[in-house]
Amino acid sequence: MNTTSFLKKALLVVIVVFFASCDKDYNEIGGDLIGGNNFDFNKASFSVQAYTQKTGAIQSNNLEVNPLGIYSDSNFGETNANFNTQVSLQAAVTSVGARPFIESVILTIPYFKDDFKTKVNADGSRTYVLDSIYGAANAKIKLSVYESGYFMRDADPLTGFQQQQQFFTDQNTLFDSNKIVDRLNDSSDKSQNDEFFFSSTEEAVPVTDSITGAKSTKYIVPGMKLNLNKEYFKTRILDAANEGKLASNNVFKNYFRGLYFKTEKIAGSTGNMAMLDFKKGQITIVYKQDVASPTGGAPTREKKTLILDLSGNSVSLLNNDFSSAGTTYNSLPIKGNAAAGDEKVYLKGGEGSIAVLDLFDKTDIKGYDGQGNLTSGANGISDELDDLRNPADGKKILINEANLVFHIDAATMANSIEPQRVYLYDFKNSRPVVDYSDPSANNIDPKKSKLLFGGIIEKGVTSKRGTTYKIRITNQIRNLINNKDSTNVKLGLAVIEDIFRINSYKVRTPNADINSAPKASVMNPLGTILYGGSSTVPLEKRLKLEIYFTKPN
Repeated sequence: MNTTSFLKKALLVVIVVFFASCDKDYNEIGGDLIGGNNFDFNKASFSVQAYTQKTGAIQSNNLEVNPLGIYSDSNFGETNANFNTQVSLQAAVTSVGARPFIESVILTIPYFKDDFKTKVNADGSRTYVLDSIYGAANAKIKLSVYESGYFMRDADPLTGFQQQQQFFTDQNTLFDSNKIVDRLNDSSDKSQNDEFFFSSTEEAVPVTDSITGAKSTKYIVPGMKLNLNKEYFKTRILDAANEGKLASNNVFKNYFRGLYFKTEKIAGSTGNMAMLDFKKGQITIVYKQDVASPTGGAPTREKKTLILDLSGNSVSLLNNDFSSAGTTYNSLPIKGNAAAGDEKVYLKGGEGSIAVLDLFDKTDIKGYDGQGNLTSGANGISDELDDLRNPADGKKILINEANLVFHIDAATMANSIEPQRVYLYDFKNSRPVVDYSDPSANNIDPKKSKLLFGGIIEKGVTSKRGTTYKIRITNQIRNLINNKDSTNVKLGLAVIEDIFRINSYKVRTPNADINSAPKASVMNPLGTILYGGSSTVPLEKRLKLEIYFTKPN
């Protein structure tokens, strides 16, 4: 009883001391928690070599979100994003009644909005702020929607139909040349075609109660809403139902092969680009038909609705134009300086580029100075990683935390939209690093989840512009040091749209340098410029691996 009571009290004291210490900085932890002068708490900065690696054209089919429009960036040129998708029936239609007449054909695609900035007005309407819109507000583009004439197969015949058919960012000519020439969004309202823009204005729809006759207003959140040619859809869709073309989706997808969205720049406008979830898009066809009377009398008119979903195979089609901007990026070699590293690394989503990182360097080292920097020693050239694994004094170290800190070239990026997140992964094996398994993950916001793993942009208090990205790789470094069989693989860094999309997509022309890049990077059209680990970079901006560790005296 007395022993048990003592142990409980001792455990309570330890717990109190531990939680009281959590709010202290690293130096205080080293002195107070470990104490007794038995351990030293240190910080060391290690060199990292990084270089730019361009992907070229890359696989872009069946992305969760896709860019549409035109975005101009002074550092990365102008990107034109088109899109092609299959269309499917919500329900099979085996026949349509006599004298069919289409009242409306409306294409709708919702926009992403910032719920935290939405304001509710006194009349019940709302003022919205759209999310993931790049470029000047309400900048206009020419938007054309066509029926696609290209059949997007599910499986690749070159693999004996054993693998999914891949489509790539540079195949716009293929889909453009196979489109059906009739423009479907041919409304006289130019905001739906020749002067289209992504509007944040909600739609107010008058509503009359069918029982009381009371009138009210229904507000519909902002989204793309295009009136499509009614005669075209009567001929292609309703008239084809009685021919069996709408009897199943397998038949229908071969008959009506989808939609092709084409965007073009117009005079006097820089253009605009939006990220869209096309799979939530629909074509709603409202029509009337004759229904035979069961008693043999005159037929009655019946209103019907036929809905087509923008689901099935799809592809993001991108074109980069460097004729007026992004000349520095365009002149970069496909592969940067892998031996010494680049002074700056350029990350660009879509058909863009990633960075390749080498941790640890061959350096003349023996220990660490009072500021935690590596010091030169008399033991000659030694590998940094080997020195951590096998300290010269034989005293094993304990890794408390390890981070990669990337500094943004803020001056060059001053007029660019900055990616909100970058993603670190195992470049050699195209998979996440160990620290990706972050217990802080949540599914609320894919751009802000996995906070412990990091990679989210950090901004200056005054400038509100990006300063750094920091990524935690504590377990990655622990494994390298503690498991001597672990391989110090090259790491990749890319801008991303969604932290949960960790699979990789194939580059169009794989080679010894690169064969894939993260799918989430293909989804994001933005770019950023980071300082590398080259010795020519000022020390305070230089890419570094920061390790906090405990070492016995």
